[in-house]
Order: sequence, then structure tokens, then C-alpha cells
Amino acid sequence: MAYEQDRMPPSGRPPSPHRPGPADPRDGEPVTEPVPVVRARRRRRPLLIAGRTAVAVVAALVLAGTGVASTMLSSLVGGLQTSDALGADAPKSAGGVLNILLIGLDSRKDQDGNQLPKEILDQLHAGDGTEGGYNTNTLILIHIPAGGGKVSAVSVPRDDYVPVTGIPGYTHAKIKEAYGLAKFYAEKDLAAQGVKDPAELEHRGREAGRKKTLETVRSFLDVPIDRFAEVNLAGFYDLATALDGVEVCLNHPVKDSYSGADFPAGHQTLNGSQALSFVRQRHGLDNGDLDRTHRQQAFLASVAHKLRSAGTFTDLPKLQNLIDTAQKDVVISAGWDILSFATQAQNLTGGNLEFSTLPIAGYQKVDGQDVNKVDVDQVRAAVRTAFGLPAPPPPHASATIDVRNATGRGGVASTVAQALAPSGFRTGDLANIAGAASSIAYGPGAKADADTAATLLGGLPVAANSRVPQGHVRITLGTGFTLPAALGTHGADAGSGGSTTASAPPATPDPPASSGPQGGTVDGSGIPCVN
Repeated sequence: MAYEQDRMPPSGRPPSPHRPGPADPRDGEPVTEPVPVVRARRRRRPLLIAGRTAVAVVAALVLAGTGVASTMLSSLVGGLQTSDALGADAPKSAGGVLNILLIGLDSRKDQDGNQLPKEILDQLHAGDGTEGGYNTNTLILIHIPAGGGKVSAVSVPRDDYVPVTGIPGYTHAKIKEAYGLAKFYAEKDLAAQGVKDPAELEHRGREAGRKKTLETVRSFLDVPIDRFAEVNLAGFYDLATALDGVEVCLNHPVKDSYSGADFPAGHQTLNGSQALSFVRQRHGLDNGDLDRTHRQQAFLASVAHKLRSAGTFTDLPKLQNLIDTAQKDVVISAGWDILSFATQAQNLTGGNLEFSTLPIAGYQKVDGQDVNKVDVDQVRAAVRTAFGLPAPPPPHASATIDVRNATGRGGVASTVAQALAPSGFRTGDLANIAGAASSIAYGPGAKADADTAATLLGGLPVAANSRVPQGHVRITLGTGFTLPAALGTHGADAGSGGSTTASAPPATPDPPASSGPQGGTVDGSGIPCVN
């Protein structure tokens, strides 16, 4: 029997930025996530259990569609696990709008770090428990407008290569890696402080992972996150089982030994184990992970359809099973008033729900890893369109920029200065240098303008530097830098795409803007057919 599993290198080797791990023989994708500090193995190689995020909205789906059994609903609220990772000072949406991030965690561990029972792992077709890690292989941001209306959900592709902060040695990573990296370093620091209890290390490490994931997604998409829900591997199976199966629809027959998917074309009802295979499959799909994202969206739509049409809310034993699933497998943000949220969430089960996948700008390799190239401005524009948000006002800076060109190509410093001038930046000293990575440093009073420049240039890392004069921003452009398309065509650097690290070779051709592997939206009003 074949499994989609993680490959484990020898333990004890310290992590380094984007150091490739051993290649997975099925797809050649090395793994770069760190060695766990407490346990004697590395958890590598992602497994996308996309549909398991359906459990993360069990509370919303249950409460949105029922007016029965108030004592059962009170029991649900009282038994849910909560997290303080969002923080009281996190940016919030205004005017009654609600943005909820659903996090699907690739872990075969319970909340205390204990391995899931073998009988569960066997049903999940997910190895013997020695695989798995802490990748957030599913990230879906749901936007619920104030006063009702269509609910929009956007999926963030797991391999999007994005800026990260506060992780030693990393300026960029796949967005799925933020959780595991932050967890690893938090546990390492806690162990150095004398914390030895494995459960405490697990709990506090996961809190650090959640916090970093929320921070990274919020910065990438440039919208507030008001609430979040996280679910692990077992949660998906428990949800599908509690519903006595979920109906799905495939455009074509599929058979894949890695995920266990073996289904005919057309409509069919899948049990928990089969449904897990449905949302796991990526081998044999034309667009791999991106097609698998459509599977997860279709599964969520099918769950919502079944909840509103199959009498689930009046079947008290089935309702209790759903509540038990939520209490066991779901972690939600602290302070979330689920009972009050019920009235706002009617459209989650009312069929007025639409899914879309955020665009990528192409594919590239970074230190041997296959990653999704992203255009930050394009991604943010897609989010605003999906959520019906107005475009932000254009930035207007006042700092003087000193540009250092280390790309090895002539004229790039002046090109960047010209491109930033319409945003208010004044041109200072321009020079060519050698052997430097892309970065931005700022002097006193210039932090906001440095952040603006970093965003305009595709997410360069930013840091204060006492040697930079007051009111100045020093921009260093390393090998591989290209001017983001949103800044237009200027002089010597009229290339496409955003900034890359020094080790990133040219990207493969970009997919078409209107079709491409992202495809169209997935309608959440019924049971959509997908590849």
C-alpha cells in the first residue's frame, strides 16, 4: 500500500534556510522544514488534507442552520478548545464584516502531541504515524459581509512563496511552512529555558505556530483576520463519518495509489476514508495541488449542502456527533461568541457561498524546492475583488531612497528609483555593488516609507539601520530581483514578476491570467463537479 508521507532525514541536524531535505521519490520535491526540538525525528513532506478544514466550520454550520437543542449548543460552546494566538490588538474588520481563517493542519498528533491511534491512521490511509508534520496545507479565508449577502471564500495555495518575519535565517518561505517553523523555534527556546513537559511544549509551540500563520496570511493578503479555526488530520475523517458520508461529483474517473483515490466519474457518496482520499489526491491531476484545492472547495460545498438538506439539524443523534467532532478536533480563537455568530452565518448553509483560488504568477525553484511565484499586488487585488472591498489609496511617501544595485545588470538602480518616484520617493544616491541580497534598511523616521517600498517591490525584508541617515531608505537589490509588474515598465529592468532570493533561477512561463490552473470559482450552492 502506498502512502503520501513525509520523508525523515537523520535527526539532530540544525535547520538552515531552505536547506533541501531528501527528495521524495514520488515527485522529487525536497523538504526544508526544521527538525523538531523535542522528538528525535524530522516531520517533513507535506500531505494536503484539504477537506479536513470542513470540520473547522462545523460550529458555524451547525449553529447557522438550527434552532433546536439549546442545551446541546451551550454544551458545544463550553467544550470547544480555544487559542489566544490572534491577540487582542490584531487588526479588525469594520462595520460588522467578519473574516474567518480556516487552518487545516497536517498533523497525525493530538493537541498534547500524542500520536493518533493506529486504527485511525489505517482508516486515513496516511501511514503509520511516523510521518506528518505541521504544515498548514489548507488555508481558506471566509468573508461574511455585514447584513447578509454572498459569502466569499478564497483558498491560498500552500506553496505560495511569501515573505516571513521573525524566523531565524528565513526571509521567505512557502506559506504552509510558517506554522512549523515558528513552532520549532518556540519549542527550542522553551527547552533552553528549562521547559521539559512534552504536552506544555506542544501546546505553546502550536500557539507560536498559529500566531505566525495568522501574521503571515494577514500580511500577505492585506486584510484583517477577525476569527480563526484550526483542525487536524483526524478531524476530517470524524466529520465525514458523523455525516454518514458526503456526496461529491467528479468530471472524470480517477485512480491514485498514493492517496487511495479510486472513483468513477459522476455523483457518488463517500465515507470518511474515501472522502479523505478524494481531497488528498494530487498525483494524476493536470494541475496537481491547485486542482486539489478545487477538491477541498467542492467538499466544503457538499458538506454545507448536506447539512441544509438532509435533516441533520433535526436529527439529534447526528447533531450530537457533529458537536462531539467539533469539541474533539477543532481549536477556535478565544473570545469568539459562537452563539451570536449563528445569526451572521446563515449563508454558510443557505447556499449563498462561493469559493475561489488566489492567483499565482508562475512556478520556480528556490534551492531545489518547487514553489509558486506570486505577485503580491495581484493577489491582494483578487482578494479585494472576491470580498467586494474598495481599492486602497495609493501610497505617498516622503523619504529619500538610496539604491544599491547588486543584480549584476546595469541600470537597475535608476530603474527602481524611477518606478518609486510616483509614490513620493525622492531619489538619493545610486550605486552598483557586488555580493549582496535584496533588502531594505531605514534610518530614523523612515519606517513607514520603508514598509511602503518593501510592499511596492514585492515584499523585500525590512530592518532599521543606525548607519542610514534620518529620513532615508536604503534599498539593496540582489541577484534575481525583477521589478514587479504593478510598477510598470521602466528602463533596464522591464522584466515580469516580483523579487526573488539570490538563489532563485528564472521562473517557468506564467499561466494565462484568465484561465490557468486556478480555474474559475466553485459554486457553494449545491454539489459542484470538479476534476
